[in-house]
Formats: sequence, structure tokens, C-alpha cells
Amino acid sequence: MIKKFKKIPVFKSEAEESEFWMTHDSTDYVDWSKAKRNVSFVNLKRSTESISIRLPESMLSDLKVIANKKDVPYQSYVKIVLAEAVRKEMAL
Repeated sequence: MIKKFKKIPVFKSEAEESEFWMTHDSTDYVDWSKAKRNVSFVNLKRSTESISIRLPESMLSDLKVIANKKDVPYQSYVKIVLAEAVRKEMAL
């Protein structure tokens, strides 16, 4: 018996697509037995964007000291702090 696969819907956003796949079984939509191995995504767009931000030297120095104590690169630490602040503000 040949399995009939459902059509994958068109998504309006990455968030909508993520929600869809968290609540649906991909085996209803894709024949994984025919999937290619070692696929390269050469045209994949980065989901992050570089920005430039000016900070007082003393603040940057303090951020680097804190990040070093936490054994985290300072730019990663800045992202963590910003993510926490954004999450807190969005919850208001």
C-alpha cells in the first residue's frame, strides 16, 4: 500500500512554521526514506543580524569582566543579558 502524504502548508513566518512542526508529525508530510544524505545549504540565510552599538568604555570593560567570571565570551554574555531584558519587558 502506498502512503499518501499531506501537502505542507505555506507559512507566513518562521514562528508559524515552528509552531506547526511542534504540533504535527513530519512523517505525515515527508517520505523520509527518500531523503538525501549530507545535504549542503549554501544559500541558507543567517537568522541573526550584526549590529554596531556604542558603549562607554567602562561599561564594556565591566561586561568583559563579568563575562570572564562566567567563562563566556563577552559578546555572548551581552546577548544573554539583552535576551533576558527583552523577555522581561515582553512579559509586562
